[in-house]
Amino acid sequence: MGLIVQKFGGTSVANRDRIFNVAKIVTDTYDKGNNVVVVVSAQGDTTDDLIEKAAEINPNPSKREMDMLLATGEQISISLLAMAIESMGYPVVSLTGWQAGFVTNSQYGDARIRKIDGERLHVELDKKNIVIVAGFQGLNRFDDITTLGRGGSDTSAVALAASLHADLCQIYTDVDGVYTADPRLVKNAVKLSEISFDEMLELATLGAQVLHNRSVEMAKKYNVKLEVLSSLERKPGTQVKEVIKMEKMLIKGVAKDDNIARIALIGLPDRPGIAFQVFTTLAKRKVNVDIILQSIGRDDTKDISFTVPYDQKDIAMECLNEEKDYIQAHKIEMDDNVSKVSIVGAGMQSNPGVASKMFEALYEAGINIRMISTSEIKISVLVDKDKAKQAVVAVHSAFEF
Repeated sequence: MGLIVQKFGGTSVANRDRIFNVAKIVTDTYDKGNNVVVVVSAQGDTTDDLIEKAAEINPNPSKREMDMLLATGEQISISLLAMAIESMGYPVVSLTGWQAGFVTNSQYGDARIRKIDGERLHVELDKKNIVIVAGFQGLNRFDDITTLGRGGSDTSAVALAASLHADLCQIYTDVDGVYTADPRLVKNAVKLSEISFDEMLELATLGAQVLHNRSVEMAKKYNVKLEVLSSLERKPGTQVKEVIKMEKMLIKGVAKDDNIARIALIGLPDRPGIAFQVFTTLAKRKVNVDIILQSIGRDDTKDISFTVPYDQKDIAMECLNEEKDYIQAHKIEMDDNVSKVSIVGAGMQSNPGVASKMFEALYEAGINIRMISTSEIKISVLVDKDKAKQAVVAVHSAFEF
């Protein structure tokens, strides 16, 4: 007998039939003699609907009140799923995030888990109850409800698996595993049987929407055995783990991220401390910076370009304009008509020519590269947004999967 944590996304519990489908998966796992803890997201588009309702009342609500509102979506899901399992004759209890012991910091809207007080969970498991936990939420030191940000239910599930020393954490989605590219964009995308934590983390960070990047970070840190599989089809998924056997695969995946903007500081004074001032200013406002490109100084000036998340572009521009007298750039430009296309694979560390192959594929497709960023296991390029889909297809075709 083992302890298994199962997480189901919003599409998996979108309606009555799908809720009972999830209930069957959960009870089948329980019938095999396992203790089961289930983490559930809000149904379908519930979170988006709640955001729209908030906008009807107040176009600029506080993040605290938004957390209070958005946490209700998961409460609906856990109670409905518990009712379905109850109707099938199984012992079950639903718990909110705070009832399950999630303690977070006070960063409303994007809170971090500080600890999980697992006393209530252990009590319910000792009673042989199936435990249904609301994902995405917790309680801070002021006893205020907090949410973990979009995709936070994945993080809730992995955190529970780590805290409870679960034998397995299964992330059920509407796809049957991790693919070499988004199968909706690339028809010949290949499902991977396994992928390393580092590769999965890069893909998640670079736009692949299968797993929340913070959940992968946590799984790697605590060595949680992780599996991604479909709630709609009973078939093997993709295992995410520390060491994998597929050495022959040079590249594991191609990812696309449309949720970015490019900012350019043109004609900066070429003196020490300018970059420090620019990025310290952005860091104070918690703006995440990704690709950075600095030109070679000439005529006592230089240019710095970088990317930020799309929803932080206005904050970034506001910060830079507030500091423009010190920064002394001739011009500050922002372009949100860009996308980031990336390749990820541990195999590229020991194989020369990967970048050349990627750039050749983009050249042959007539796609211009705006910026480039590299690490040991990934290469990212910035392209025009209307060329991003074409770029993914071209790059995916260039490598053998």
